[in-house]
Formats: sequence, structure tokens, C-alpha cells
Amino acid sequence: MTEQPTSYERPQPGVDPADPRGAFLRSPAPPAGTGAALPVQGRSGGEPPAPGAVSPGGSAPAADGPGSEHSQPGAGPDAEPDAHRPRPAPDGIPVQPADGQGRVDRGPGGEDRRTGQVTRPGRPTPMRRDGDRLRFVGAATRRIARGIDLDEIVMGLCRATVPTFSDAILVYLRDPLPVGDERPTGPLVLRLRRTDRIPPERDTEGGGFLPAAPPEPSELDSVGEELCTVRPGSALAEVLRGVRPVFTDAPAARAALPELLGEEGAAAVPDGQRAVLAPLRGRRRVIGAALFLRRPERIPFEADDLLVAAQLATHSALGIDKAVLYGREAYIADELQRTMLPETLPRCTGVRLASRYLPAAETARVGGDWYDAIPLPGSRVALVVGDVMGHSMTSAAIMGQLRTTAQTLAGLDLPPQEVLHHLDEQAQRLGVDRMATCLYAVYDPVAHRITVANAGHPPPVLLHLGGRAEVLRVPAGAPIGVGGVDFEAVELEAPAGATLLLYTDGLVESRLRDVWTGIEQLREKLAATAQLTGPDHPPPLEALCDEVLDMLGPGDRDDDIALLAARFDGIAPSDVAYWFLEPEDAAPGRARRLARRQLSRWGLDDLSDSVELLVSEVVTNAVRYASRPVTLRLLRTDVLRCEVGDDVPQLPRLRQARATDEGGRGLYLVNRLARRWGATRLSTGKVVWFELNQG
Repeated sequence: MTEQPTSYERPQPGVDPADPRGAFLRSPAPPAGTGAALPVQGRSGGEPPAPGAVSPGGSAPAADGPGSEHSQPGAGPDAEPDAHRPRPAPDGIPVQPADGQGRVDRGPGGEDRRTGQVTRPGRPTPMRRDGDRLRFVGAATRRIARGIDLDEIVMGLCRATVPTFSDAILVYLRDPLPVGDERPTGPLVLRLRRTDRIPPERDTEGGGFLPAAPPEPSELDSVGEELCTVRPGSALAEVLRGVRPVFTDAPAARAALPELLGEEGAAAVPDGQRAVLAPLRGRRRVIGAALFLRRPERIPFEADDLLVAAQLATHSALGIDKAVLYGREAYIADELQRTMLPETLPRCTGVRLASRYLPAAETARVGGDWYDAIPLPGSRVALVVGDVMGHSMTSAAIMGQLRTTAQTLAGLDLPPQEVLHHLDEQAQRLGVDRMATCLYAVYDPVAHRITVANAGHPPPVLLHLGGRAEVLRVPAGAPIGVGGVDFEAVELEAPAGATLLLYTDGLVESRLRDVWTGIEQLREKLAATAQLTGPDHPPPLEALCDEVLDMLGPGDRDDDIALLAARFDGIAPSDVAYWFLEPEDAAPGRARRLARRQLSRWGLDDLSDSVELLVSEVVTNAVRYASRPVTLRLLRTDVLRCEVGDDVPQLPRLRQARATDEGGRGLYLVNRLARRWGATRLSTGKVVWFELNQG
């Protein structure tokens, strides 16, 4: 494994730092005559080390004896050189051999004769060679780098260091964490993000197995405070400003521990060089601190371990910086996509709606797919689904502009083909390469008809009440943005109980299947789902959407998916009353009589007074300016809806009438008595409507 020297290492003269044998070249040579083979950490042989080579700590090695900590057997002058290159280091620190060559020399009590420390069976042994440290740093940094979010990076740091490097670790991070180049305001507050410890073991006759009873509490278990405020000029602030890891037996670090851990936590830190405090510095500022702890029975940290702690802290801090920045970008992408799609679908008369949206992948959460349902005059509803080319923020922005344009055009009550024509012009104004597909449909619940226009989009699928699913024959048309093409609209039957499914190509097309194969699979899936509920009951909309998405298998998600399902309930002819009124002075009186008579047939006599008053005010205002017959329509659904249409395009506005005004109070009465009301401009005039609860 190639290891690059850190900023704290002095490279060995005459040795390339990128040489994969650097771990061996920096290890001091054993005395001549040692013919033992190398342990499993690497191949034997290689070029002998240069005289006077320095260790990563920066000190020249002394002549080591057979029991030296840095001795490496099998590298004597009589060893046969290996012509092969060294093998890459494994992901983790090799376990020190328990017998054979390289065995730790122990006394009768199990203590290390060199250090006098007792190491229990199964406990991690100290890193005895510089090569071990290099291999550990490489494995640990790879594990930290695998994390993509904050929790994964912090957990990778903890899992990589405990128990190999330390018996416990406490990771403190700034709260809140700064994002990118923003300057944090307020005091520096550190919050304990994660702590990992080795549970204390008991001696057992089985030789190192953990007992069934809970372990005795250790002094390391009491270390740590949840929150710490760093005071300017304090000992902790000075240690964090220094950036480099320090032993806690240093005066500055010892004074900083009570501020970080509290008085009780600082007292529980083992004495001597058994704790390392490492500041976590990101790209521009200190973002936290890590405390590495070893138990009293374990060998203390050495000077070279500060370099290991520095490498771990640097990689972790930079990874945390990038994770926080990535989290903010993902949040922005989610919010952008969420605001450009409808939060909730409208409640429209005679139709029920359900929708789904799935991004292409977790790493690309924005795209150009959209859907929409827009209420129109006359209890109609426009159903829209579209797909902008690409999966970037630019595609999402273009999608937002096209969706806004479609809503504006729908408010003008333009025919579907005209809406697509204006969308095509808008896409050309946005750029020459701004292309999209779109399907625009208008459903009329009174006529039980649907008008559809298509611009290069996959055709919709209609699921009938009996369970038959058919792909509607709609002219494909050219995509939006091509320019110079005409769009054609077709009018089809929309029977009550049928379900129309609009979707984007991500549902039916992938690398594993073409679009027409996917459409046929979708049709079969809808038919099979309808069979589960029987021929007389359509499947629930929400469950139907989930079943449709379940048809996607592994590897089928190459694109965003937008799905809009519409269940046509319609309005029965017996629940609709429609009249034409001539624009004359007698029209308001006739409208009151017609409304009273129809409410009596429907059994809604309790609403007669309110309806007569409101109908009279709205019809009077229409007759005053209209030149053609005025329309009056009553719809009975879950509410009572009244619609008055005329040929005047100006919309009425609610205003406060003065005491001397003779008129201007009609809309005020409508606003006070009606449940809801509104006015919509048509291509031939306008419609003013209001709704009343039935009881």
C-alpha cells in the first residue's frame, strides 16, 4: 500500500515517499545473523534500508537488539532478495504473532518482559513497528472515506480506532456545524456526537470469552459531557487553536479537560500518556475534537501515535466538512423539487386523484418530471404530466417554468392543443436545447368526456370498471421545444368508474426493456390488479399506484418517475340543471324561480333563501354587461354548486361599497354567505361560481 507522508513527517533522504516499499525502508534493520522469516505483514526481502534512515517520528533509530520494539526479523544481509513487489497491506492492523518468530517475550506472570505490562488474552497488542502504524492509518482512512454522511464518517472513525488504536474515543462536533464558507455566529459550542468504548472484560477459565453477567463499570464509562461551551481565551480554546494533537498529561491539555469533560470526567482520564486530545480542523476552521483513551493496564501512547491521531483527525474533519456540504446541497435539491411539484392535489368535482413521484436515485433527487391537476371552469379539471430532458438542477428549473406556464394557460381555458403550442414556444424562448414531452388532458364530469393532446409523451392507459385496460390511441406529436409543428387533440369517452393513468417514461423504459414492452407490462399489471377487486368495484387509487410501482424490478429505475391517476366518478344527469337566460331585466327574477323549483326537486328547500339571494345578485351583475344569453347551471354533488356564465371577459372584484353607493354589495353578500366562490376567465367570456354546503 502506498502511504504519503503527512505534514508532520520528515521524508527519508533518498527514498521516494510514493514507493510502496516505504513502510519497509523506514523500518530499522535488525542485527546480522537474525534469520527469522517475516511475519504475515509483507513479503521478506526487498532492498536493505539505507544507513541512518529516520522514522516517521523524525528521530534516527539506534542500534536495536533482538528484543527491540522496532526490530523486524528476516531483513538481514544474508536474506535472499525477493524479485516480486510487496503485496498491498490488508484492511486492518495485523495481529501480533502469539508464538513462533516474532513472539512477545513474556514472564511467568504473563507480563511483557520489555515493558512490564500485562496484556490479557484477546486484547489488542500495541503497534510495535512503524509499518504497523502506516498500515493502520491506511486502513482507517479508507474506512472513514467510505462514509457519505456525517454519521457514517463519525462511526467509521470510531470503529477504525476502537480497539486497535484506543480503548475508548469521544467525538465532539461543533453545534451547529458551519456549512461551506459561512461564518458561524455566537459562541463555540461542542456537542458529544458519538462515543465508543471496549466493555471491560473479566478473567475466565475459558481463555478470553466474555462472561454472561454484565461487566463491572470502568472509569472510562464516566468520561464525557453532552455539551461544552468553549470560552474565548480558555485552555480548551488554546488547545483547539493549536490544531495538533497533544497528550493530556501536558499542562495545557490537562487544564482543558475539565472544560471539555467536566470535573468528574477529567478526573476519570487515566494519568500519563494514555489519552490524546486531537482537534478536528476542517477546510477553514476547527469543527470539533476527538479524545482517544487507553486503559491503565494498556501500554501508553507513544510520540509516533500523535502522528496517527493527526492523520485520523484530518481525514475525519475534511470528510465531515464535505458531508455537511453535501447534506445542504441534497436539502436544497429536495426543497427545489418539492416546491415545483404540487404539495396536495385539489379536490375536484366528479374525479378523484392520486399521485406518486420517485427520483432516479438518492444521489440525483432533482429532475424534470412533473405532474399537475388544475381545476377549470364548469367543474372540469386539467390533468398534466411532463418530462424535461435531463436530471440536473437546470432541468428542474426548466420544469418549474413550463409547469407555471401550463397553469397560466389552463387558467385561460385554452384547448389542449393550444396549451401545448404555447408551451412549445416557451421552451424555444428558454433555449435551443430545452426539450420536453408533455401530455395535457381535460376531463368534463358532466359530459363524461376527456380531450387529450400529446407532445411526444407515452400514451395514457385507461382501466375500465370491468377490469379491461387499454392504451389510448392518442397522436404522439413532436416533443415540446422542436418548434414548427402542430399538435392534435382527440376527444374520448370517459365512463364513470374508469381510471386514467398518466406517467412518465421512467416507469416503462429502462436499459432492460424498451418503452412499448414496458407499456404492455403496465397494461397487464393494471388488468391483474383490477381482477383482485372484482368487476363491479374499481381498485383503490392509492393501492393502485403502489401496485404499479411494484412492477419495477432491480435495475429498472434509470429515470425519474411521475405518476398521476384519475378516477372518473362523473356527475349524473339527474344532478345537473342548466338554463339559458336572455340579458334582460326579467332575467334575475326568472333565475330565482328556476333555482327554487330545482332545489325543491332535489329536497334542498333549506337552501332556497340563500341560493335565491346569491343567484339574483350574480345574474343581475351578468345581465348588466352581457350582450348574449347568460347561462345558469346548478350541480349537486357533495356540495351545491352554482355557475353563472356570460360573454364579458372582465372578472368581478370584491370591493367595499361606500354608504352613498347604490350598488357594489352583491359580491360582498356572496363572500359572506357562500362556502367558496370564484371567477374564471374563458375564451368566450367568464364564469362566476359559488358553493354552499348541503346541510
